[in-house]
Amino acid sequence: MGNFMRQYWLPACLSSEVQSDSDPVRLMILCEKLIAFRDSSGRVGIMDHRCPHRCASLFIGRNEQNGIRCVYHGWKFDVDGKCVDMPSVPARMDFKEKVHAKAYKTHEANGLIWVYMGQDQANPPPLPEIEATMHPDAEIWCLQRDCNWLQALEGDIDTSHVGFLHVGGIEADDLEPDHPMRPTVLDRAPEYEVAQSDWGVMYGGYRPNDDGQMSWRVAHYMFPMWTQTPNNRFATRAIARAWVPMDDEHSMLFDITCGVDAGNPAYNSTLKDGTPLFDQISYAPNTTDWFGRWRSTDSEANDWAIDRESQRNGHQFTGIPNITMQDQAVTESMGPVTDHSFENLAPTDQMIARVRRRVLLAARAFANKGVVPPGIENPGVFYRARAGSFLHDPSDSLQNAYETALAKAVRWPEKVEAAE
Repeated sequence: MGNFMRQYWLPACLSSEVQSDSDPVRLMILCEKLIAFRDSSGRVGIMDHRCPHRCASLFIGRNEQNGIRCVYHGWKFDVDGKCVDMPSVPARMDFKEKVHAKAYKTHEANGLIWVYMGQDQANPPPLPEIEATMHPDAEIWCLQRDCNWLQALEGDIDTSHVGFLHVGGIEADDLEPDHPMRPTVLDRAPEYEVAQSDWGVMYGGYRPNDDGQMSWRVAHYMFPMWTQTPNNRFATRAIARAWVPMDDEHSMLFDITCGVDAGNPAYNSTLKDGTPLFDQISYAPNTTDWFGRWRSTDSEANDWAIDRESQRNGHQFTGIPNITMQDQAVTESMGPVTDHSFENLAPTDQMIARVRRRVLLAARAFANKGVVPPGIENPGVFYRARAGSFLHDPSDSLQNAYETALAKAVRWPEKVEAAE
């Protein structure tokens, strides 16, 4: 799976995390210990943290004059990993042209720094045309989760949990008639349609609305570790969530949204009386260790800030007031790598089952037969994915409902420019 992941561009960090000639940042991606730095000219380098000389960490190096200089013997490397100075070696013995740090291709756009960790660094594939990542004013936030990447991702593609975990203590009359969560509260047991797509797998959770229409919550899994969740208004917002594996037991979430309405309804919406539906997430201060970035203040150590009195009196179904921490709690509580033999999957878990199999088959096909992973040669397929909630004719299928909603959705002309 690691080699499979390396065929794709992966989100590495936010643009704001690295400043010119400032401190390097430790990154853990696909079990590799890397550093990111921005040089004097504004270019970003991502490379193995070990100096190719004696393996001292370049994290403690000096970011200066368009390169990172190891403090052990002064050897200096540019963002491409080329050794540009070898001051501890006599000039007549200098061999810097033969030394390279292990560096990866990077791409920066719209507040996000991408890394390509495949073997063929000279010929990386095009970036995926994921709509939310191509908007210059997209909102991006990150969060580290202490579990396997697929375990973390599966919470995004499980719509039946929303009626309990997130809005289990809410009644329909508490919400405005057009609130995207209202149909979920009216009927907490949705039915499903699931379909394979060129970009991965898509599903539609559907339930009758009280106005006679069918309420659809459409979402996607996109290769290799992206989701689009259905809590947005389909017509006006785009979302993409990347669950980047740090190692087998830690994942980094990049949540990216853009749109023409105000804010993300799931995180910023209110009850009819104006009370916020959820509290905002609280972050612990970043540290410089390998797992020190984008950690919440709440974790298993404090039971994810659960309030048992709130849980008992029905104010919060979970007793956890933040929507993200609700997901964090149930997913991390499974353990860092859950044992699936304990599971009893239900009909509402068919998206989970389909995605597991789709990923496994694609990874095996790549490993055993050299089949190019989905979306590598045709990155435009990702632009055809849009998630969210909408109402539609109850007699129509998922595919017809989806295509109709997609035709009406506000898309962004930045697509072509951002993909070049």
